[in-house]
Amino acid sequence: MRKIKIGLIQQANTADQKENLYQLARNIEDVCRQGAQLVVLQELHNSLYFCQTENTDNFNLAEPIPGPSTGFFGELAKLHGIVLVTSLFEKRAAGLYHNTAVVFDTDGSIAGIYRKMHIPDDPAYYEKFYFTPGDLGFHPVRTSIGKLGVQVCWDQWYPEGARLMALQGAELLIYPTAIGYESSDTAEEQERQREAWITVQRGHAVANGLPVVAVNRVGTEPDPSGQTNGICFWGSSFVAGPQGEILAQADRRQPENLVVEVDMERSENVRRWWPFLRDRRIEEFAPLGRRFID
Repeated sequence: MRKIKIGLIQQANTADQKENLYQLARNIEDVCRQGAQLVVLQELHNSLYFCQTENTDNFNLAEPIPGPSTGFFGELAKLHGIVLVTSLFEKRAAGLYHNTAVVFDTDGSIAGIYRKMHIPDDPAYYEKFYFTPGDLGFHPVRTSIGKLGVQVCWDQWYPEGARLMALQGAELLIYPTAIGYESSDTAEEQERQREAWITVQRGHAVANGLPVVAVNRVGTEPDPSGQTNGICFWGSSFVAGPQGEILAQADRRQPENLVVEVDMERSENVRRWWPFLRDRRIEEFAPLGRRFID
């Protein structure tokens, strides 16, 4: 059996980017000591989640790819001999910015990038102010440990992206994430939201017969505008197997590093038992290309 160990780093961030990077490096070292071969970080891990407000000064956080952060994380990937999935605020050109996942291979080189396709615009998640929707499509990144179907946060709610990754041979579905609830929501509503987030991604695992890796940030980050009470990120980073089974899950309130062993050959057996790809009625799916069917 071909097994790999996956490291998930669920971190609570501060306003000090240097401190965040230092802590990320320490956490990467920690999971590598435990044998991690693939390490996945949370969404926009270098800073606080700055999209709670619309502030043009926040564009100063963006950087080119390649740039300082790709140099930093590339060196860490090479030092530890790992495949590393990161999430950066990309400055592509003046006035053109993306929310971009960068995947490094074991030699520190950039194996590929994915630009977030679905961009939310909700209270405390004003991402359309900052990010242009991705223009690279849904394509797995080929690495030395396999083909990785990387998407970012809001993408995780859409089955179409997961399916397109699977149809192109992705062996894992990976979602760096920054999601939580506002403190004014009732405890019951908070739990419904968290469970929905877990459930939809477990559904991607089942529907495509693939493991899913979701890495969320954790802790409460204040709203600089004071209009809300900030976001309490609910952690709960997890790995699900190809039948949606939870293989491991992090705490919902505390930073945590997880190392999870995944059998990369299990998907083959699951797809033989549940041949969803075989039975798809692709000749009837053309209407999916429409926004709504009247």
